[in-house]
Amino acid sequence: MEFFTAFNFKETFTAAMILFAVIDIIGSVPIIIDLRSKVGHVQSEKASIVAGILMIVFMFVGERMLNLIGIDVNSFAVAGAFIIFFIALEMILGVQLYKDEAPETAAIIPIAFPLIAGAGTLTSVLSLRAEYAAVNIIIAIIVNILFVYLVLKNSGRIESLIGKQGINVIRKIFGVILLAIAVKLFATNIKELF
Repeated sequence: MEFFTAFNFKETFTAAMILFAVIDIIGSVPIIIDLRSKVGHVQSEKASIVAGILMIVFMFVGERMLNLIGIDVNSFAVAGAFIIFFIALEMILGVQLYKDEAPETAAIIPIAFPLIAGAGTLTSVLSLRAEYAAVNIIIAIIVNILFVYLVLKNSGRIESLIGKQGINVIRKIFGVILLAIAVKLFATNIKELF
């Protein structure tokens, strides 16, 4: 029961916005369209469900996995701040710092992992776990996964509606938000290390 009493709208909204910015599914629409043209069909349901499960499982087991290799959550959060920082730079500057190989199928890899639940997302989930109640993060994950599913299902329509220019503008706006999140995450967790 304590799990549900910890619900806080502000925390849920903030966590949802952070995950929304990190996942950047709108900014990934061109990648999804490119994948669709290469492999023919994107399995929206499968990709969304697997990504959601990955995030929720990592939220609960991630800390234990880190402890197993002798890393504390604050160190992981600081490392995560760097990953989020570089993702933000990619979004703002329009450069690609990390290049992944072309996929053969488009469901689990590369859509569920690493496009939706990639290193940046998993790091963010664990970093949020250090600050927010689990119920708020789970709701934020579910909200994002529902949104991801809708975008995957309607990627072609979204691209024609917003256009390439519109997608670029959205990417840059969320890039700046992510940059600010990275700085805050770094500042909050670096104090705990010293």
